[in-house]
Amino acid sequence: MDRILVEGGKALRGRIEIGGAKNAALPAMAASLLTDAPLVLDRVPDVVDVGTMRRLLQMLGVEVRHPPAAAHRLVLHCPEVLETTAPYDLVRRMRASVLVLGPLLARAGRARVSMPGGCAIGPRPIDLHLEGLARLGAEIRLEGGYVEATAPRGLRGAVIRLPKPSVGATENLMMAATLARGTTVIEEAAQEPEIEDLARCLVAMGARIAGAGTKRIEIEGTERLHGGEHRILPDRIETGTYAMAAAITGGELELVGTRLELLGAAAEVLQEAGVELVAEGDRLTARRSPRGLVGTDVMTRPFPGFATDLQAQFMALMCRAEGAAMITETIFENRFMHVPELMRMGARITVHGPTALVRGVPELTGAPVMATDLRASVSLVLAALAARGETEINRVYHLDRGYERLEQKLAAAGASIQRLP
Repeated sequence: MDRILVEGGKALRGRIEIGGAKNAALPAMAASLLTDAPLVLDRVPDVVDVGTMRRLLQMLGVEVRHPPAAAHRLVLHCPEVLETTAPYDLVRRMRASVLVLGPLLARAGRARVSMPGGCAIGPRPIDLHLEGLARLGAEIRLEGGYVEATAPRGLRGAVIRLPKPSVGATENLMMAATLARGTTVIEEAAQEPEIEDLARCLVAMGARIAGAGTKRIEIEGTERLHGGEHRILPDRIETGTYAMAAAITGGELELVGTRLELLGAAAEVLQEAGVELVAEGDRLTARRSPRGLVGTDVMTRPFPGFATDLQAQFMALMCRAEGAAMITETIFENRFMHVPELMRMGARITVHGPTALVRGVPELTGAPVMATDLRASVSLVLAALAARGETEINRVYHLDRGYERLEQKLAAAGASIQRLP
């Protein structure tokens, strides 16, 4: 199993290209099941989760081509759905695999999907997906760890009010509704930029969707979708991560191919905490403010609130801030597993239920640590970049699920970082 060694204390300076958003690419890939014509996706990141989705789709009958001249382009073509079972071995590796449920039901009329896995950051049931699909006319039962769903009379439009915003449920229902008879309304829908991006992809395929990015999405079903082309939006989590890397090391990074507004409330929180962000077109310059890092309270919320996927990185940043910061996690109950590892590096953190009190320290020191999930692993990298001495980060396969060429990007900006087997 690979590990990463970081010799801290070097200010990052240079230019980092921000890739396409993994969390937007995965549902767009699943949308290829909705049509028998090719779907071309550009700016697809080369990360493990994309590879997992690719293998799953190929198993279901999707032909996936990777044109050699276009490193981040995928051509997905599903002339016929050959299989309607998404097996445990693949789904357990990545929660987003459940996104094939809606498209399979809509096109093939049946789906058998293993209950999902992914990072161990607390229970993330798919009840909202299943309740919404049942409102669209699906018959659903759970058996042997699998969701077995059929639509014997096809899917039909309905009004679905989610009890709370759910990105995955909104995406699954939106895809299923594109081929349902009549009009579907999703109320209290998730408003993340990835929802808007999926809507743009589906509209390029001939879907009729209004309101994506707001709490109320309306989808007018159609008999069939055609092929299309779509460019995945920039990864806002990668953007925020590298912005904090610049600030925690006292350097300056130019982040290319991204937009400040994708960060939502995180942009304001970061600037309050002492991260200067200067936007110019599709470029964002990030540096530490001359006044230094300042302890800043934050609470994770659905977009446009502060993203839970930036919480661990922000905690690492606050470890080096002046004063204290109170960080409250409202999305996932087990998302403080990075706390003991940061404390091994000298951080002062006290956890009370869903809240962590972080008291800034003058210095972090290198230590052997272990990654527990995707975002926790990159928070340890940020802490290591700012620490005195060498940090060894183990179980870094989590990083590869969501960050493309992380070590190379950081090394090109001056970090002393290497991956070892």
